[in-house]
Amino acid sequence: MTGRTPRSVEPPQPGAAGKAPRHLPRRGLLFGGAAAGLGALAAAGTQLAAAGQTTAPAAGSTEAVHGGGLVAFHGERQAGIDTPAQAHAVFVALDLRPGTSRERVKALLRLLSDDAANLCAGRPALADTEGELAQVPARLTITFGFGPGLVAAVDPARAPDWLKPLPAFKIDRLTPGFSDGDLLLQICADDQVTVAHAQRMLLKDSRSFATVRWVQAGFRRSYGSEKPGTTMRNLFGQLDGTSNPVPGSTDVERVVWGRGGHPAWVDNGTSVVVRRIAMNLDKWDEVDRVGREESVGRRLSNGAPLTGSHEHDEPDFAALSPHGFPVIPDVSHLRRARPDDPSQRIFRRAYNYDAVPGAGGVSDSGLIFVSFQADVARQFTPIQQRLAEADMLNLWTTPVGSAVFAVPPGCREGGFIGEQLFA
Repeated sequence: MTGRTPRSVEPPQPGAAGKAPRHLPRRGLLFGGAAAGLGALAAAGTQLAAAGQTTAPAAGSTEAVHGGGLVAFHGERQAGIDTPAQAHAVFVALDLRPGTSRERVKALLRLLSDDAANLCAGRPALADTEGELAQVPARLTITFGFGPGLVAAVDPARAPDWLKPLPAFKIDRLTPGFSDGDLLLQICADDQVTVAHAQRMLLKDSRSFATVRWVQAGFRRSYGSEKPGTTMRNLFGQLDGTSNPVPGSTDVERVVWGRGGHPAWVDNGTSVVVRRIAMNLDKWDEVDRVGREESVGRRLSNGAPLTGSHEHDEPDFAALSPHGFPVIPDVSHLRRARPDDPSQRIFRRAYNYDAVPGAGGVSDSGLIFVSFQADVARQFTPIQQRLAEADMLNLWTTPVGSAVFAVPPGCREGGFIGEQLFA
């Protein structure tokens, strides 16, 4: 079984069986109980527009509305992994309250799954007091990851060997405020209001069971500003993720889901590593273009390797300059990140971040590096070890946060994420 491919479906239409938006209460169509005639019609029109019954754009308008796009929540695999990346994301790590029992964890996961399914379908959460904000799903996906503490609270015997903090790397300057956690909520959409509303609803669900450990908000280019499939740029200006396996390919099946490669911890499950990498843009400003490209091993203009002309050209690490030096330096990021062992591959789904600058600085920016792979120890850790030992980009980057989570399979309608742990 290969599982599902990224699932984008049309928004529910009024009157469609099982998919109609919730009806507005009659009092919502009245204005103070005294509206009549045109006044009542105007009020009703406003409410219907808010519920998704929008009128067509004005004649001659070229404006397109993208907020109705849906990605199905239910399925064999969770969405938000090989789903085409959305423009906005927030990553929230929770810690279970002390003494949280197995049954309490089950209740939390069921509640979160039910509300996530509603929100991803453009419907309000169960106790949603701002339900209008849920009516623009904008390709919302909500993905759950389980930390060591949550798995230990449910069934310690089911924890994979790699579900633990990464080894200590000499380049790390990790802070507790961006590391570890018992439960990960990855919330992504093409609209930031949608992301903020979903985050609030899920945290309302969680407050009796868990506390917030950290929150990281990230962004990419706005939806529609680039052609679909364009490799994102990080805040160094580099194309970030050129070597990624193509979603839906056999490479993704092997790298992410363990099909024919390293076996995943459970069928249709995987793992995620979230690393917060601070990027010193102030010092990066002092490097000329040649130095920047040699440190990366790629051209800034189009991401081509220094030995090629196009982004996806295969790099030639044996090529020498007229002076006898490697064209792609041995300590370039491209060379250090490229494994000789083809099984050491990952699927990256990173986001930029931009925080408030510290005293005397111009920026506090970086990358929320998000990596999915079937086995952290066999795929991610060897790559990170090589980068920590000798990567020229270490002059301008510092890992300040790190967390590892097991990603459970998806769930059917009426089920909940993680139910396999309770079987």
